Amino acid sequence: MRMHRKSHLDERLNSCGDILTVADLTDKNMKHAAAQKDELDFVKIFKNGNPVNLEIGCGKGKFICEMAARFPQINFIAVEKISNVLIEAVERAKAENLLNVHFINSAAEVLPRYLKEASIDKIYLNFSNPLPKLGYARQRLTHPKFLNGYRQYLKKGGEIVQKTDDGDFYLFSLESYASCGYEILEKCEDLHAVCDPENIVTEHEKKFADMGKNIYRIVVKS
Repeated sequence: MRMHRKSHLDERLNSCGDILTVADLTDKNMKHAAAQKDELDFVKIFKNGNPVNLEIGCGKGKFICEMAARFPQINFIAVEKISNVLIEAVERAKAENLLNVHFINSAAEVLPRYLKEASIDKIYLNFSNPLPKLGYARQRLTHPKFLNGYRQYLKKGGEIVQKTDDGDFYLFSLESYASCGYEILEKCEDLHAVCDPENIVTEHEKKFADMGKNIYRIVVKS
């Protein structure tokens, strides 16, 4: 079902320009677009040199806004390609006066354009689309194509934290991390059974858990 475009979307996005970077996709070839450099200056954006964590696919922003509020000593970059969804996250951050989060309206493929080499301490992949159909593997955010790309801006020894409700995607991701030389620090096949008090439950996570699905988590180090 096609999502109804939110009213006054462009105006609302423009009004959040101080905490939002909209990717320039004049070049529709994402590989070419990613090769152009328009790197963000984190010190200028956040007014400090604190560590920077990245969420790819932030959705409506529940996770990133709660993380930013919980850890004011860490800066966060939140990425979402669907502007109709992203606006809710950006407006929530503005309403909560979260000064340590900045958003990028972009597909993951274009991120190398905006992120400096070795600038990210941790990447969060929360309930990325598992794309189970045959022929879609290269579009999964844990395909080696992406994992090798993350190394451009993930610091040496930096971590990736992934959560999913899809068992096949979990196994695919484990194989991808291993094939790309990431060190697997954690494999959890029922996160809610562990009762991790540090876990922030995302919108999708609550929905899937309420359906009785297991929540899988993987933590790896580059």
